[in-house]
Amino acid sequence: MDGLDRRKFLATGSAVAAGVVAVSIPALASSPARAAHAYFLHGLASGDPLPTAVVLWTRVTPTTDSTPGSGNGPNATVSWQVASDSRFTKIVKRGTFATNAARDHTVKFDVTGLTAATSYWFRFSYRGTYSPVARTRTAPAYTSDIARVRFGVVSCANMQAGWFNSYRHLAARNDLDVILHLGDYLYEYGPGEYGNGFNNVDIRSHVPAHEILTLADYRPRHAQYKQDKDLSALHARYPFILTWDDHETANDTWTDGAENHTPGTEGDSHTRRKVSLQAYDEWQPVRLSGTAKSGDGTRIYRKFQFGNLIDLSMLDLRSYRNAPGKEFSTESGVTGDLKRVIAGPEQRGWLENNLTTSKAKWKLVGNPVMIAPVLVPPLPVPVTNAITATAGIVPTEGFSYNTGQWDGYFVEHKKLLDHIKADKIQNIVFLTGDIHSNWVCDIPADPGTYPLGRSAARSPPNSSRRRSPAPTSMTSSAHRRDRPRLPSRRRSR
Repeated sequence: MDGLDRRKFLATGSAVAAGVVAVSIPALASSPARAAHAYFLHGLASGDPLPTAVVLWTRVTPTTDSTPGSGNGPNATVSWQVASDSRFTKIVKRGTFATNAARDHTVKFDVTGLTAATSYWFRFSYRGTYSPVARTRTAPAYTSDIARVRFGVVSCANMQAGWFNSYRHLAARNDLDVILHLGDYLYEYGPGEYGNGFNNVDIRSHVPAHEILTLADYRPRHAQYKQDKDLSALHARYPFILTWDDHETANDTWTDGAENHTPGTEGDSHTRRKVSLQAYDEWQPVRLSGTAKSGDGTRIYRKFQFGNLIDLSMLDLRSYRNAPGKEFSTESGVTGDLKRVIAGPEQRGWLENNLTTSKAKWKLVGNPVMIAPVLVPPLPVPVTNAITATAGIVPTEGFSYNTGQWDGYFVEHKKLLDHIKADKIQNIVFLTGDIHSNWVCDIPADPGTYPLGRSAARSPPNSSRRRSPAPTSMTSSAHRRDRPRLPSRRRSR
């Protein structure tokens, strides 16, 4: 894909093919005559691909009362196999994994010693019954010279608002390498509280039938999403690289609370955050805190490398942020507390170092909320009233409409862009979730001088008349029937 610049790179791949992927299980003489996959009701998944390793995931239901979040059920030892073919005639890795109710009978571990840039098939078995078959793929070797990587990019999937058509379309493709999930994998609300679909009716009501607050709540909510047939098909087709945003815990989460959390009636926000992350760790194929061991990880920001073409830095913009501000400075249009952070100094330093030291042609950043400035220009009163009525957004003349984005953390935002400018880092692309719509933006080094000034994230001029190969065809998929995100909203009681 020579000759493709950054703007074209961001715009490609918006069309997806229709269809449903059917992943079949080989006929095995050793399988008993019982209901197919009876112990594996929540699908299979893989994630965080490295050149020689990938995380594999499933959940076993050893007894009928071992339902997610119940705390019931015996210890169970699950067998697993990884093969280089879909019929498992060439098994390259195998083993067993012990799970129990303490980890909600989830199964998650790293398979190592694999070959780079290679597709594998995997399955599990329990008491002689096999799971469905899923496919995964390792990343290319770090030093390899590759011409293309193709990602599917998704975020913000609220099953009460509609069907996961985007997942189905992506699963129907056979030309992707990885799915990037930029947050809001699930939503915390109870039925009727937020994100209704057509005619303001829940398309599929959440389970449990109330806002989730405890570990026993978050676990079955994850289980419900994993049982969606389109999401399950996509997990079975491709490895995921995920990060979280806010709804994995509660709307507009920050270090010491959330907009959608009332301490007086909903308990301690830190406890709620802790159990939500435990459930996420148990139910997602991610290496939290650098390990695939479930249940105790807290750090999700991490880096991936795809040959000499792409470095990918996945951010966490919820665990270290201060509460979003509500006041603006008339001089700068920023929140009053200039020490407010969204990434935090340690994570921002990690990202800046990644960008500076990267030898890859492209530097991608998995960025859960908008980093490009979204400013509301002066508007006539009737237009302002119309926007308020239809989208719930109250424009402030010349200011950012959402202080929960990077706009509300002006100083840290500026420090990051100043670092990019000072080190003359080029070919940076921020891939963003959260906003429930598709955007293609420049990220101005100085928003005050744009478009006359330079952009902090754009492809460089090339005197040789030959541009670097574009890193990917991006298939960016948002959830159907999602509504615009409201900057300030509380669910009704």
